[in-house]
Formats: sequence, C-alpha cells, structure tokens
Amino acid sequence: MENIANSAWFIPVLAVVMAIGLFGLLFYIIPGLTIIWLAILAYGIVTGFNIYSGILFGIITLLMIAGNLVDNLLMGDQARKSGASWVAVLVALTAGIAGTFLLPPFGGLLFAAAGILAVEWIRKKDFKESLKSTGGILKGCGLAVVARFMIGVVMIGIWVVWILLIK
Repeated sequence: MENIANSAWFIPVLAVVMAIGLFGLLFYIIPGLTIIWLAILAYGIVTGFNIYSGILFGIITLLMIAGNLVDNLLMGDQARKSGASWVAVLVALTAGIAGTFLLPPFGGLLFAAAGILAVEWIRKKDFKESLKSTGGILKGCGLAVVARFMIGVVMIGIWVVWILLIK
C-alpha cells in the first residue's frame, strides 16, 4: 500500500473523485457526501491511521452522517413552517424514499412533492393552500443542497488538513 500512497497519481485521483462527489451535491444524481467520505476512507486505509487522523476521520464521518440527514430535516421543517401536517411530512418522506429508487435521479424530490401535495389537498380541500406546503418542502430541498455542499467543502477541507499536517 505504501507504493500507492507515494505515487504521483493517488492524491489527484482522490481529489477528482471528491470533486465529482461535491458536484453531485448540487443535483440529486449521486450521493456526493458518501462518495467524498469513501475517497477519504481510501486515503486513510492506504496511508494508515493514527490517533490524529482517526479523530479527523471521525469528525468527517459525523459530518457525512449529518449531511445525509439534513435533507429530511430541512425539507420537513420548511414544510411544517408552511403549514403542512406531520402526516403529510411523513408521507412525503416515505414517497421521497420510494421515488429515489423508482425514478432516479429526481424521483425522490418529485415523489416527495407529489406526496405532500396530495395529502395536504385532501386534508385542506384547497389546492392553493396545499401548494404552499409543497413550496415549503421544495424550499427545504434548496436549503439542503446548500447545507450539504457546505458540509462537503468542510469534509474536503479537513482531509486537506490531514494531508498537510498529519503523517
């Protein structure tokens, strides 16, 4: 593994993989934070872990987990703020998960929006009011994209600190 770690291509390849992951965070095409995390894990496995790199990797792992949860939290929060019921938020979450698998890459967002729209329309019997809740979930999605992108940048920044300061 030491040959790989000392090769001229190792860090640039990982950086490209992380850039792809970071770019993927702007769209719902690939799990960008997980890709960044896997590239950093590969770096750790190849170069070896010590107490300091282990702590940094632990922080990176917590950021990845938080970033992967932020979608649901922000989307649900914004939907609730726009008047959606908890039932509608849970239906949207469930529909979003199903949509992710049934119609990638944008099925999750489409199914979540359709789910909350349907539940709120049935509940309120007012299409315009149900659109407000749908707008809330879409606003939450936009905020989540920004949050996940920033988390991805921080993860990569911690990795750069690891490369430069920890041997």
